[in-house]
Amino acid sequence: MRSNEVFKKLSKNNPTGGERASWMLKFGALGALLFLHIPMWLIMLYAFTTEESAYTFPPPGLTLKWIPQALSNTAMQDALWLTLRVAVLATLAALVLGTLAAAAVYRFDFFGKNAISFMLVLPLALPGIITGIAMRSAISLLKIPFSFWTIIIGHATFCVVVVYNNVIARFRRSSNSMIEASMDLGANSFQTFWHVVLPNIGTALLAGAILAFSLSFDEVIVTTFTAGNQQTLPIWIFSQMLKPRNRPITNVTAMLVMLVTAIPILIAQRITAEGADSEGSSK
Repeated sequence: MRSNEVFKKLSKNNPTGGERASWMLKFGALGALLFLHIPMWLIMLYAFTTEESAYTFPPPGLTLKWIPQALSNTAMQDALWLTLRVAVLATLAALVLGTLAAAAVYRFDFFGKNAISFMLVLPLALPGIITGIAMRSAISLLKIPFSFWTIIIGHATFCVVVVYNNVIARFRRSSNSMIEASMDLGANSFQTFWHVVLPNIGTALLAGAILAFSLSFDEVIVTTFTAGNQQTLPIWIFSQMLKPRNRPITNVTAMLVMLVTAIPILIAQRITAEGADSEGSSK
């Protein structure tokens, strides 16, 4: 009885049931968060400054005039449109290739299975400059002109990894009994995939697609090696950093990129967490 009372008292003081963090650990976590996020907050702050070419703190004044100027900038619009097209097509390619690769690795045993799994995740694990140099060398050897499509090929190499990791993780948490039951009841392979497999991996596909889109949208290094003369939005932002009078417009555009990439990542994290919770409750 005494042990039960002690457990209830601890649970009341700490509802999560875990060990309380020390003040040193909390201070370290707070410092890490500030180190990561203060630069982003500064970009947002200077997107509204009244200064045109300097960074003085605090800003002498705040204004919204840079937002319409940034949105009406023709070069920015062209770069944004190119970035969106590349991100959408790279995400679609990653969805198809990543799902097929995850299904093959999960369902079948074959020679070199572990090596293929390792090679699938390698483009994301390697430094971006290595992947970029490798992609540029391969494209040059194949005598493919650098264009819109070479950017998509370069982005798809690491977007596939995100989809593959999400889908194969969902496959490993699901049961084969439903697939076997569907086949026993007379469903063909397509019917089983459409009515059984796809609903089970739907949230994993959605989360993988959102993350892949976000990665492609703000990619710089691989794009630099595969784009040729074209400029995606991140590369356009980088080129504008050398022009002091365009700094407020550049900050507004950078803020747009942060919002476009951060919101989908938050949604993907929420979808993944809800999918894990629903699986845990069903078990």
